Order: sequence, then C-alpha cells, then structure tokens
Amino acid sequence: MLRRLYDWTMALASGKQAPWALGGVSFAESSVFPIPPDILLIPMVLAERRKAVQFAALCTITSVLGGIFGYIIGAFLYEQVAAPILGFYGYQDKFADFADWFAEWGPWIVFTAGITPFPYKVITIASGAVGLAMPVFILASVLSRGIRFFAVAGLLYVFGPPIKDFIEKRLGLVFTIFVICLVGGFLAIKLL
Repeated sequence: MLRRLYDWTMALASGKQAPWALGGVSFAESSVFPIPPDILLIPMVLAERRKAVQFAALCTITSVLGGIFGYIIGAFLYEQVAAPILGFYGYQDKFADFADWFAEWGPWIVFTAGITPFPYKVITIASGAVGLAMPVFILASVLSRGIRFFAVAGLLYVFGPPIKDFIEKRLGLVFTIFVICLVGGFLAIKLL
C-alpha cells in the first residue's frame, strides 16, 4: 500500500498541477497522510530551481495549516479520529506518557517533530489532545517546518541534483543531531 502511495505521489510531482499536489500532500501529511511532502518538493525544485523559495513557502504554509487541522482532530475528535490514527502508527499505548511530557516540553516537542523525520502528524494530533496553547503550537510549527522545507529547497537550489541523494538519505539525521544539540544546550543552561 505504501509503495502505491509513493508511486502516486511521485507521478503528481511531474504534472501541471504539481503545486496543488504539493500543497495537498503537505497539508495531509501534517494530519493523516503517511508520505512526506519532500518527495514532491525535491523533484519540483530540481525541475524549476528558480521557484525553490515559492515551493518551500507553499510547503511550509500548507504543512502548518495541516498541522492546525491535526491539532483540531486531537482537540475535538480524539476518540473518533485521533486514537485510530495514533493506533495505526503504533503510538496509542505511548500516548499517556507522552501527554505528561507535553506539560513541560510542548513547544520543543512540536519543534523537534516538525524538523526531524519523526511523524509530525502524531505531534499535531497530540498537541490538540493535550491542550497545548494554539499560538505556541503555530509558532513552533512555522519555525520548524520552515527550517525543514527551506533547507531542502535551498540546498537543491544551490547544489542541484548532486545534493538530492544527501537530502534523501542523510538530511533527517543532520536535523535530528541539530535538534539534539539545541535541546541539550538549553537543558545544560537550565540545569547549570
């Protein structure tokens, strides 16, 4: 099933409606869809490098809007919609422990999930379910999703096709290490 979704998404990247598809996939990925928008963003930027900023902005805006939709699912439809989605991704049992972390670390959790390969949709739904303040959620989402998509588009704009393999294989790891160092630095400052 995931392979068919992947193939379908890749076909969207080459069509006339690619920007609409990018926006739609980016929106849906932030709340329910399992395929990240990067698989559309990468070929689109490579095909039209002069539109890299436009594509990254579209991806960021629609991703944050999709995140707000995920937040609403978590806030108002947890039992009917969110619990089955969390169960599908194997996070239902861990949700109670996770909710406790949100009380203290909510903005950092949203930021981390928005920039790393962690399924962002899980965090958007969880943010609504635990009642994270909406402005805090939106700010953390805009910053993290913007960093992620503008970094991908920027690297593709500057380096072109040779950077594609690096992005697909290692950029998630680089972002994860960056976030660990960032959070670790703040923890060290707080504890010292």
